Formats: sequence, structure tokens, C-alpha cells
Amino acid sequence: MSEIRHIVFDVGRVLIHYDPELPYRQLIPDAARRRWFLDHVCTGAWNVEQDRGRDWAEAEALLIARHPDEADNIRAFRRHWHEMVPHAYADSVAVMAALIDAGHDVTLLTNFARDTFAEARQRFAFLDAARGATVSGEVGLIKPQRQIYVRHAEAFGLQPAATLFIDDSPANVEGARGAGWQAVLFEDAGGLRRSLSAVGIAA
Repeated sequence: MSEIRHIVFDVGRVLIHYDPELPYRQLIPDAARRRWFLDHVCTGAWNVEQDRGRDWAEAEALLIARHPDEADNIRAFRRHWHEMVPHAYADSVAVMAALIDAGHDVTLLTNFARDTFAEARQRFAFLDAARGATVSGEVGLIKPQRQIYVRHAEAFGLQPAATLFIDDSPANVEGARGAGWQAVLFEDAGGLRRSLSAVGIAA
């Protein structure tokens, strides 16, 4: 195993909590109807296209054409996005901050819409503590596509074999490994510290 010289963090569900159901508990109080809406209308597959760079107006128009009776709830997804990310994970942020303070090279690689990431940066100042970020919505590529890892490594001068990637998605972890990176699956900050310790990094 190569010595780690670069550490790359995912953002959503690693540093920042994300749950699209949160605002809809008020907007659609009935649990079964709310589940139907998120499973069949504003789905994860629909939302990931905004992470890939699709404009929100186009995304909303597409769904409203299919589900005109749900127009208000569809538009509410972007309007209430800030409620879906209510807080950061203080313990994970502390790990990242300790790594930066210790002189490690830390960057971010995240699936995020361009505008919502800009909003997240305004709300969560620690996102600017890393050396930089590759945001899927800005580059038109998305994890686990191999090319986004290649692009990130080239943009920040990372040596893939000496890069450790941290993500909560098994598919994204495997994508990083397929690009020649080392990678660990994030579950919680304690597990992350153990994973870092296993490769000789204290945090």
C-alpha cells in the first residue's frame, strides 16, 4: 500500500447531513403519500441529474409535465433545499480540520448541484478550509464515473495511488478504487479515525 499524501473527502452524509424527507414531513404530512412522492416523483435518480449539471427549471418542468397535480411539491424541492441540510457532522468536520492543521493535503470531491453547493459554502465555512473542491454540477461529471476522479487528480496534482478517498457510498468508493485511488467507506467519525490510523495517519 502506497504512503498516503492526499486525502479527499466527500461532502454529503460525510461532513454535512442530508435528508430530502425533512421538509416534506411538513409539506406532505401523510407518511405513505410522502414516501410515494419521494419514490416516484422527486426521486434520487431525478435529483442526481441536477448534481450532473441539469438546471432546476428544466428539472422541475420535466416532472410537472408528468405530474401536474404535484407542481407545488415539485418546486418545493429546491425551495426547501436548505432544510434538507440542517447541520454539519461536528465530529467529521473535526477530523478534517485536524488533518488540515497537521499539514495534510485535503480536498473535496462531491456530487452536488452548482447552486446548492454555493449555498452550502455560505452556510458551512469549513468547506473553504480544504485546498479546493471538484463539484459534479460544475464539471458535468458525477461519481462513480471514473473520469471525475481522473479530473480531480489532474486538477489538484494528486498521485492516485497516494490518494485516500472517503465517501459514504459503496459505489463511489469502488469508483475511486477503479481510478487507482485508495478509498474507505465512511460510516462515522470513529470508524474514519480507525481507517486513517490503519494507514498511519492520526486525526
